Amino acid sequence: MKVLLLENIHPVAVEILEARGFDVELRTGSLSEDELIGALPGVQLLGIRSNTHLTPRVLDAASDLLAVGCFCIGTNQVDLVAAAERGIAVFNAPYSNTRSVVELVIGEIIVLARRLAEKTEKMHAGVWDKSAKGSHEIRGRTLGIVGYGNIGTQLSNLAEAMGLRVIFFDTADRLAHGNARRVTSLDELLAEADVVSIHVDGRPGNAGMFGAEQFARMRPRSLFINASRGMVVDDVALRENILSGHIAGAALDVFPVEPKAQGDPFESALRGLDNVILTPHVGGSTQEAQEEIGYFVAGKLGGFALEGRTELSVNVPAVQAPQLTAGHRIGFLHVNVPGVLASVNGVLADAGANVTGQYLSTRGEQGYVVTDTLDPLPSDALAKLAEAEHAIWLRTWDA
Repeated sequence: MKVLLLENIHPVAVEILEARGFDVELRTGSLSEDELIGALPGVQLLGIRSNTHLTPRVLDAASDLLAVGCFCIGTNQVDLVAAAERGIAVFNAPYSNTRSVVELVIGEIIVLARRLAEKTEKMHAGVWDKSAKGSHEIRGRTLGIVGYGNIGTQLSNLAEAMGLRVIFFDTADRLAHGNARRVTSLDELLAEADVVSIHVDGRPGNAGMFGAEQFARMRPRSLFINASRGMVVDDVALRENILSGHIAGAALDVFPVEPKAQGDPFESALRGLDNVILTPHVGGSTQEAQEEIGYFVAGKLGGFALEGRTELSVNVPAVQAPQLTAGHRIGFLHVNVPGVLASVNGVLADAGANVTGQYLSTRGEQGYVVTDTLDPLPSDALAKLAEAEHAIWLRTWDA
């Protein structure tokens, strides 16, 4: 099988996949829609990060594609519904770089509160500005976390250990960690927080959630951080609030439009502002995080392609089948309607299959059944399953 890895994915992913027999091509940059259409024929597994977008048009052209690995947290760069409809499984790394993002945010809170970016810029310019004006400790301040998921909760724990009071707002029902306190609305959080840090996902409903109205509701001279998704924040509105002095400082790691490749020019309304930290989407870009992501996602791609395992897939039914060490395995992805499992088992029974294990799950309009047998299923039985009315695909594996 051929694997294409884009956007400078960590070499450990190449090592893992090649060790399992895959033919791996590694590219440093992302590809446009047309470039992907030209590159994907013959590719069974695709690895991407955040800058490569998989549209229905791309997926239509990728007739050989079995699975996509997002070597990052987010999956909004992939049309998950279109991928599922075509039977293409999508995997990501929801936990591997959370610590790296949290450490960046903690560092930015300190740098902004002490106005260190301005201090170091003046020092490089030969100016000795030894002054406490505008410089504050973070101890005793209130951190408002918008989005209390994997990153938000870990940030909550570290921030509290450093003496910050923590409040959070999330539309989902989340358990508060430590002494953190849930607030009932975003407006309540903005009115109380000295530092606001955004940690929401890239679902379309979050686009533009933080604009002029939200900045106006923040406390005067508060700090703002966005290390989630660029499309969540109106950067022009943030610029206006920085210039007016209402917001004392900001740190942005993500942007509505980001350069496609290393070294490309970067444009933003936030360039050139005092006490504004701009970083090139590096929240999860530590050597430790990228190695862990490479290891994790490559393992999921290999497990799916070679054994039919879909645990932690974000778009097809997640079946946690054991490693295939003996016998044979049949994977049957199908439309989720009543009676499919009974018909599958009827075919197995008619064929005299000695079933050693069966694992199944459903997600939305799809179901997935993994069946392990002692001996291979006869070709006529496999054909009957593959040609069934509700079949999306049928695949087999040998130990």
